[in-house]
Amino acid sequence: MIRVLVADDSATSRALLVGLFAAESDFHVVGEAKNGQEAVDMAERLAPDLITMDVQMPVMDGLEATKQIMVRSPRPIIIVSSTAREHEVKLSLEATRAGALMVLPKPEGPASPGFAFDRRQIVSMARAMSAVKVVRRHGAGTPSVSREAAPSRASTPASPRPHGRGAIRLVAIAASTGGPAAIQAILSELPPSFPVPILVVQHIARGFTTGLAHWLAGDTALDVRVAELNEAASAGAVYIAPDNRHIGCRVDGVGAIRIVLDDTAAEGAFRPSASYLFRSVAESLGANAVCVILTGMGDDGIAGLRAVKAAGGKVIAQDEASSVIYGMPREAARAGVVDAIVPLTGIARRLVELTS
Repeated sequence: MIRVLVADDSATSRALLVGLFAAESDFHVVGEAKNGQEAVDMAERLAPDLITMDVQMPVMDGLEATKQIMVRSPRPIIIVSSTAREHEVKLSLEATRAGALMVLPKPEGPASPGFAFDRRQIVSMARAMSAVKVVRRHGAGTPSVSREAAPSRASTPASPRPHGRGAIRLVAIAASTGGPAAIQAILSELPPSFPVPILVVQHIARGFTTGLAHWLAGDTALDVRVAELNEAASAGAVYIAPDNRHIGCRVDGVGAIRIVLDDTAAEGAFRPSASYLFRSVAESLGANAVCVILTGMGDDGIAGLRAVKAAGGKVIAQDEASSVIYGMPREAARAGVVDAIVPLTGIARRLVELTS
């Protein structure tokens, strides 16, 4: 039986979530918290297997509650948040840096057309996340990082990079559960002069992608944006796959790298898919690319990484100790398509070395 604590200041939202879990034979709601302070206290007293956490709450918000729980009595936490307000999205993503496992949208109610999908998503993710072994966080905050202001990227196209075999022209990154905080950690350590573009697939609930791009942009000197079809990929810019579209790249007639966005079917239930991204990079750039696979459940990306290795590209996988969930990196290592397994804190340095 999976014991759940539901934290939300809205009685309506609490009742909806409690009802979702009550309909499942393997869940039992052990408590309902009306604010963050109650969530912290009940987490310690009731020792639930999983907590669903709202972010905008009185007394103590969900971000601070997450920080305190991860210090005092660490539990798997899923943020259940509205996508309508930018401040709430920012708090939700900050909570993943504080230790929450993922962010899901609040279901709109049984009468909404998307309710069946929202219900399945929350229940299946709660079931999976309840088994994750979380670790105690020491201290309540994340140190800030000072950096230079980002220069304009408009006049810094990626195409002038040398095209010889092994000269890196692009970095591709893919992540799932735990990915936002991992990507933030990497981007925050890259210099403003980083010489190639970066394409990113992050499995995240619909409606959060623009907020993710804005959140990541606040912690890096690089230019972070949601990708647009056919735009030229510039050095020092980071392109996030938009909601429900695959992202890839192509090289045009003058050698510039351009963004590909695709509405074709999901691959392994994912759109955007890491395998689509990596395969596209392999086909377009071959040995002139490096691909990074980060924390996440499942094996998305492995088929694409096989194409990368066959084309002579380089592959870095996050190590187990620094992964929230060592699924995607582990499967890549098992498939024999990884050149280096690197702690999260060392990935940015490795990318700088490879692109120098």
